Amino acid sequence: MTQTHLPHLNLLAPAAGGSASAAIAEPTSATALPHPGTTPEAASHAQPTRLLMCAPTAYALKYEINPWMSLQNTPDVDLAAAQWQALYRVLTEEVSAVVELVPQAPECPDMVFTANAGLVRGRYVMLSNFRHPQRQVEEPHFRAWFESHGYKVQSPSVGCKFEGEGDALFAGDMLLAGYLKRSDICAHRWLSEMLAVPVLSLELIDDRWYHLDTCLFPLTPDTVVYYPGAFDPYARVVIANNFHTIEVCQEEALRFACNAVVIGAHVVLPAGCPQLTQELESRGYIVHSVNLSEFLKAGGAAKCLTLFLR
Repeated sequence: MTQTHLPHLNLLAPAAGGSASAAIAEPTSATALPHPGTTPEAASHAQPTRLLMCAPTAYALKYEINPWMSLQNTPDVDLAAAQWQALYRVLTEEVSAVVELVPQAPECPDMVFTANAGLVRGRYVMLSNFRHPQRQVEEPHFRAWFESHGYKVQSPSVGCKFEGEGDALFAGDMLLAGYLKRSDICAHRWLSEMLAVPVLSLELIDDRWYHLDTCLFPLTPDTVVYYPGAFDPYARVVIANNFHTIEVCQEEALRFACNAVVIGAHVVLPAGCPQLTQELESRGYIVHSVNLSEFLKAGGAAKCLTLFLR
């Protein structure tokens, strides 16, 4: 796309002694895309939630680009297929989501992690610009799917890395965005400008939680579930100052408890997270635990395997 020069955006000033590692970029309207007219929460009540998934027909572990990946500990692809089917069944039958499928390209073993394809807002898609060459091959396939389904695709500048919903999650009309590990902070200004939404930038500091969706998920517009150890000190302060929080222990964070899909009163998360499950159930949520062990070997779980089309 043709890039538009972004005007200076007001940033939330850091507290004394803090860094600029977490800030709110306030949107301007000069180049903003048309507003879709409905917030994600309102849309979820007006019609069934729509998700994009990719059946693991070519899923494999062929390289190492995060600490979870090891060529000495590769997934059982048959078991992975069964686990994916279990997740698909929970989402479609128990949660009543509408799931659309993008075919997996043979040369794209990680294409199953559709959350990284981009960020959808109305009929617009902010397409990913992957950091690693091993995943850059996915970009034309996702672009082709979105365009063939009537979406208007926008791309960041060539040098600005952005990895979609993996690093950008809506909490109401506030966009929480992670940076440093996979996405660049320049992408946050681009998102704020193009979508006309405020963006809360959060610095990630631990390679094990390399995407925002591995260590945080919005439960409601004003409540987030997160693992504090994945964020720098100032980001933790900003999260605490802007949201009610539910903290996840390290043991369950290492099982990707925060890589959860929230649809209404339903929360779908990886198996093996009893403390978070109990906390959510005490608040009235229906928790669905799914064994996703073979996808954890590649550094992904329930949220990584889904993209909200809304």
